[in-house]
Amino acid sequence: MQDITVIILTFNEEKHIGRCIKSLLPFTDKIFIVDSFSTDKTVEIAEALGAKVAQNPWVNYAQQFNFGIKNNPFNTKWLMRMDADEYVLPELATEINENLTGMPADVSGIYIKRRVIFMEKWIKQGGYYPIWLMRIWRNGHGICEETWMDEHIKLSEGRTIQFQHDLVDHTLNNLTWWTQKHNLYAIREVIDLLNIKYNFKNQETVEPNLWGTQEERKRYLKIKYASVPLFTRPVCYFLYRYFLKLGFLDGTKGFVWHILQGFWYRFLVDAKMYEVYHRVGNDKKAIVEFFKSEYGKDLEQ
Repeated sequence: MQDITVIILTFNEEKHIGRCIKSLLPFTDKIFIVDSFSTDKTVEIAEALGAKVAQNPWVNYAQQFNFGIKNNPFNTKWLMRMDADEYVLPELATEINENLTGMPADVSGIYIKRRVIFMEKWIKQGGYYPIWLMRIWRNGHGICEETWMDEHIKLSEGRTIQFQHDLVDHTLNNLTWWTQKHNLYAIREVIDLLNIKYNFKNQETVEPNLWGTQEERKRYLKIKYASVPLFTRPVCYFLYRYFLKLGFLDGTKGFVWHILQGFWYRFLVDAKMYEVYHRVGNDKKAIVEFFKSEYGKDLEQ
């Protein structure tokens, strides 16, 4: 077993949590679940597979994950981030077992490729594979950046390397669940985009850099995206993904994915942002009060 703790955030993930944990057991038995008071069998399944579970009220992903880092019951050299609907391929588990113990001391972070499965289809085009994410890092050398959406691990020191094999993002829920989830994501995305303009609080994030790591490049592009006029950017983004990045090669299921994730979701974000401006205008304090009254979210927390 490797000296690594895997941290997973959960809320009603009984369909996924067993699959996720079982994929981790070939290289670690140190699994820490931070649960937001699930009402299904998530906790029961996790504990039956040997995971430690702590309960914490949900505010946003970054705060919940940093709670997991600070309250990790295992004093391991390495930490790993997983979502409940993800799992590690056997080849990646083997790669972790073969390489983690002898890792050079100056390596603090490890990037892993994520493949997305949608309607049982591997989405390979549209810029969606490979997606490199820092999922393993030295304990004490990284935190989750404090954004409302698209949170990444921010390293304090050390260099990074890449592993060659994949983890898989594969939800077993239906399309209604998916669209409802992305409706909630859209609120967080609006907050994140507005925060670029208004800086609601002094957040610790990765540095934007077009030529840097994937998360640095993504932060840079998000700042640029925020400056594009409403309702034009989802159209441009979809056309870029579907045609220039060859998303059309993903077939019918890929068409559904790229329309929903690459256009509908982005359009919904812009519509919700338009609603904010329509309701309260451009005043920062009024926007903060709007999100507090309408969504129960304190942007300055």
